[in-house]
Amino acid sequence: MSLLAVENLVVRHGLLQAVRGVSFTIERGETLALVGANGAGKTTLLRAIAGAHQPTAGLVLLDGADITGVPSHKRVGMGVALVPEGRKLFVQMTVEENLLLGKTAGRPGDWSVERVLDTFPNLKPRRHAKTGHLSGGEQQATAIGRALMSNPELLLLDEVSLGLSPLVVDRVYASLQGLISSGTTIILVEQDLNRALSVSDKVICMLEGRVALEGPSKGMSRDEVTKAYFGLHRKSAGSVPA
Repeated sequence: MSLLAVENLVVRHGLLQAVRGVSFTIERGETLALVGANGAGKTTLLRAIAGAHQPTAGLVLLDGADITGVPSHKRVGMGVALVPEGRKLFVQMTVEENLLLGKTAGRPGDWSVERVLDTFPNLKPRRHAKTGHLSGGEQQATAIGRALMSNPELLLLDEVSLGLSPLVVDRVYASLQGLISSGTTIILVEQDLNRALSVSDKVICMLEGRVALEGPSKGMSRDEVTKAYFGLHRKSAGSVPA
């Protein structure tokens, strides 16, 4: 049984249909990359999976259980953790205080402040610093660490590299590689196609709210994804026309 199954999901922002009949599955331990241009529906889809945006139609199944109507805070307790675009840290609180907030979900597991600091060693000297005083990379690491503290079954990462320098992105992805190698199940929204393809098992390219292309990352070329990104790809059995 798939860890997550999304079935014919439709999500609206008022009159705008941001996600249009999207379906996919992800197995335990897999990393799925969601790519597409701005406005393609990636963030809305991720928020719907996390329970932060209620879909108009369709289903979200976690380990076979229907969680479509479950509110976001209860989904955290069920093992779904979202690292939102913009990080959304409590800037007047320290790194450690932000991390401990993730523990309030009450899920049992191995993640602790010390393990997060070992995973993101750049946070060790900043443990007692207020997050409003951190660099972008340190804030991103703190946001990911806070999500990990809830001991998630499924980690949702929205725009991990947004606004970060290439060097800092390298450091963040080096830490993420450790999470991936340990078997953490991840859905990653990423604008950088090279990084998305290199770290993921599967890739979905979205266009105007639909799945334009889907398949194993190893069998997908950058050119193929780029064409889907701009709606220039050939229609295939696994693609939905834009």
